[in-house]
Amino acid sequence: MTSSGHMTRRGLLGALLAGGATAALAAPTETLRPVLRPVTQRSADALLSARPVLRSTAVDLIREAGLAGQTGFIIADAATGEILEAVEPDVQRPPASVTKAVTALYARETMGADYQFITRVLATGPIVDGVLRGDLILAGGGDPGLATDDLAVLAAAVAAAGVTEVQGAFHVWGGALPGVKEIEPGQLDQLSYNPSLGGLNLNFNRVYFEWQRGSDGYDVTLDARSATLRPAVTVARMDVVDTSGPVYTYTEGPGVDNWTVARRALGNAGSRWLPVRFPALYAAEVFRTLAQDAGIALPAGKTIQELPDGTEIARHVSAALDPIIRDMLRYSTNLTAEALGMTATATRVGGAQELRTSASLMADWTTDRAGVSPTFVDHSGLSDANSISARDMMTLLTAPGVSDQLKPLLRSVVMVDDARRAIPDMPGSVSAKTGTLNFVSALAGYATTGNGRRLAFAIFSHDPDARAASRGSLDERPAGASGFNGKAKRLQQKLLQHWLILGDITG
Repeated sequence: MTSSGHMTRRGLLGALLAGGATAALAAPTETLRPVLRPVTQRSADALLSARPVLRSTAVDLIREAGLAGQTGFIIADAATGEILEAVEPDVQRPPASVTKAVTALYARETMGADYQFITRVLATGPIVDGVLRGDLILAGGGDPGLATDDLAVLAAAVAAAGVTEVQGAFHVWGGALPGVKEIEPGQLDQLSYNPSLGGLNLNFNRVYFEWQRGSDGYDVTLDARSATLRPAVTVARMDVVDTSGPVYTYTEGPGVDNWTVARRALGNAGSRWLPVRFPALYAAEVFRTLAQDAGIALPAGKTIQELPDGTEIARHVSAALDPIIRDMLRYSTNLTAEALGMTATATRVGGAQELRTSASLMADWTTDRAGVSPTFVDHSGLSDANSISARDMMTLLTAPGVSDQLKPLLRSVVMVDDARRAIPDMPGSVSAKTGTLNFVSALAGYATTGNGRRLAFAIFSHDPDARAASRGSLDERPAGASGFNGKAKRLQQKLLQHWLILGDITG
């Protein structure tokens, strides 16, 4: 350790060497071990006098983490597919948000890296002296990243087209994708990462709830904020109530989300995002407000099931697919994953499919692509009914053409010590997708050693009994979940640091 407490490369390697001397005497049968080779002409600081390296095994590290029987691990040479080490690699476990890496590949190979989503405004009649003699239609194209600021630009474009008034109706259409009220039924109502989904989505289908204690109680606001705007909304409503029950309750009204929050939980001030269950009506209300700001008088929006013919008078074009995927993998946005997966399926089979059907078709595609057998019920990993083995995930990662597409889109994973401090002189690098649910922790991707050897790996940890027991909890963070996930993340670090230093020795 250095004087500041950071573990140096010498200290880390010394710990690995010390742990490996005894482990090498009785290698566990479930671990595939590489053949150790003598090390020559390496720096004394890095490899301690250039003597043969004996190292501890993944089984040892998993056992020390207290996750034996709950973790599947595999690491292989990414170029050859040669398995370097494996522990329970064939047990199917939930991948959590690692599923998004599969979805990214599925969408990219189906739709192309340059695919863009288009949101349009249509008119069903002529514009005469500023009056649209027909209906105005806001038509979604499945864009998962549409934001309030984008709607403001669309409203300004409609005004620039000469519209100041609409004689007919204002309609919104979200039929580009089948709608769902929540991605994973059964989760707590207030979780904003489990929103609705459809062909017209706004702000990841979330509304911003903010509160502040006043002299006569709480001042509460709900708005559709984005980078520059905060239009108020009424499609979501909040009441502060005196209750000893759940912090939040939800009931569905006619086109409106009705929430209550327990007064005892609020404190002086705060905020959080809440999910929206009527995404098209949410977008309609926000667009109407922004259109009025742009000088356009609009009636209240109504949803339509079929999109009529009309003349396009404005459009919003999303970013290309690769930046969308990169953000999805970085921020792990569930709505983006579902929109990408369902759009890819619609492109592949020639028509939109329900979410569960689309996820199953993505699993079939994965089987065809890499000869593996996962189970997917969504495209985001939000459900623990998704399952894949570590070996199958590694096989997909090393399938022809996959790493060249996926690795540049994955987020870098910093190597840290037990105190979560970055190790400044750690050799090599890691690019991977994380996945976290209560009592589920996953990581899969690529590691590059100091001498440039590329490895592919998958680490899946899961405590099924604890997760099942936590299902009835009204706590967003059930007892024991943070402890399990913390142990799993520390294990991931140890396994990767282990191989970053020693992976090139056996190459």
